[in-house]
Amino acid sequence: MKFLLLMVVILFQVGCTGMPEGMQAVKNFDSQRYLGTWYEIARLDHSFEEGLEQVTATYSMREDGGIKVVNKGYSTENNQWKEATGKAYFVDDENTGHLKVSFFGPFYGSYIVFKMDQVDYQYAFISSYNDEYLWLLSRTPTISDEVKQDFINTAQQYGFKTEQLIFVNQQPAL
Repeated sequence: MKFLLLMVVILFQVGCTGMPEGMQAVKNFDSQRYLGTWYEIARLDHSFEEGLEQVTATYSMREDGGIKVVNKGYSTENNQWKEATGKAYFVDDENTGHLKVSFFGPFYGSYIVFKMDQVDYQYAFISSYNDEYLWLLSRTPTISDEVKQDFINTAQQYGFKTEQLIFVNQQPAL
């Protein structure tokens, strides 16, 4: 019984740190240049971000060599800020934009940078282990229509339901 339980846990961990079929993480990834604050421009909605606006993700180095992740967003329903702190570690090597991230306990999910501006690190297309998780991040609260359209086109090629994208309000309420 213990062996079966161990196998289920291992399979769950591997399944959640995998990649959607055909997707590849960016190479020549520089985690030092990736650190700092990113604005969430678009996402597929899910329960842990439902109703949030002004969403940001801030990355910094951890003492153990991992990356500290702080996600923050404003809940219009509760009129308050929500914040979640997690940790991330590279799955393969530090030059590949494929990390595993955890916000609770020993459970990790994939964080895949599958396309980005590798010259200036101004935008990044992010996915997880399946086609239910998708984000467009930018260093600024707004992004060009060309990058948005590239994001939509690229995501469609991987089978994401881009008609369900939410474009995040980054402007504070007056």
